[in-house]
Amino acid sequence: MVSVIGVRFRYAGKIYYFDPAGIDLKLGEKVIVETARGIECGEVVQTLREVDDSEVVAPLKKVIRKATEEDLQHVEENKRKAKEAFGICLEKIKKHNLEMKLIDVEYTFDNNKILFYFTADGRVDFRELVKDLAAVFRTRIELRQIGVRDEAKMMGGLGVCGRCLCCCNHLTEFQPISIKMAKEQSLSLNPTKISGICGRLMCCLRYEHEVYEDLLKRIPKVNALVQTPDGPGTVVYVSLLQEKVKVKLDNDNEPDLKEYHASEVKLLKDAEKESEEQLDEADMELLKQLED
Repeated sequence: MVSVIGVRFRYAGKIYYFDPAGIDLKLGEKVIVETARGIECGEVVQTLREVDDSEVVAPLKKVIRKATEEDLQHVEENKRKAKEAFGICLEKIKKHNLEMKLIDVEYTFDNNKILFYFTADGRVDFRELVKDLAAVFRTRIELRQIGVRDEAKMMGGLGVCGRCLCCCNHLTEFQPISIKMAKEQSLSLNPTKISGICGRLMCCLRYEHEVYEDLLKRIPKVNALVQTPDGPGTVVYVSLLQEKVKVKLDNDNEPDLKEYHASEVKLLKDAEKESEEQLDEADMELLKQLED
C-alpha cells in the first residue's frame, strides 16, 4: 500500500495520484506537481488515502508545493494567452488549407509547451503548421488529434435529456458502449435516438446495463414456453423492470392473457433467437459507426 492524493487538471478529467510529500492538503486546494509533460497546476480532489501499489503508475511523482497566489495568477495568464494562440492557430490552419478542426489550446504551467487539440476525418500532415507556430511562439509545439467523444467533453453542451453532458460533468473516463446494450434495453435502433451530440452511442446506455443483464438471465423472453400456476403458456410480453410477463395460456377455455411475476413462472422451452429490427443499409452503416 502507498499513501497518495488525487489530483485533477481539468473539470471532470481523469484523476492522477501523487505523493503528498508530507504536505497537509485539503479538498479543493491547488497544487503544483510534476507530470509527464512538465510542471502543472492541479486541484486536489481526493485527500490522503492508502491505495494498492498496482493502482499507481511508477515512479510516483511528488507534490512540489501548494499553489501560491502568484502561481494562480500565472495560470490565469496562461489561459489568456491560450485564447490568443487559438486565434493565431486558426489563421495558420486556413493559410495551409488543412482539413482539421481546432478544438482547444493549452499552455503547460511552466510555458515549456503549447498543446493544440484538433479533430480531423483522417491523418493530417501538419509539419509546416508546426514550424509556423514554433516561429511565432518560440517554444515547443504539440498538435494532438482527439476523437469526437473527447471533443464533446472539451466543448461541453446539453444532451437530449436537457442536462449537461455526462462526459463533461462527472464522467472521468470513457467506457465502451455497444449496440447490444441498446438492444437489451429494448430501445429503438434508430441512430438519431441512441446517439449523443458527439455522434457516438450515448454514455448513459451503460448506466443500467448490468441491471438489464441480470434481469435478462432470470426472466423468460417473448415466445418462450413457460409453466404458470394456471397451466402452460407462451410469453407474449415482458416488462423487465417490473419483472412481470404476460402469458397466453394453452387453454381454449382461457383465451385471455394473464400477467405473472417472473418468480411465478417456470421456463419450459426458451424462445428462438429474435429477429433483429429491420433497418435499411444507411441505418446499418450509421449503427456501425456509432461504436467506432
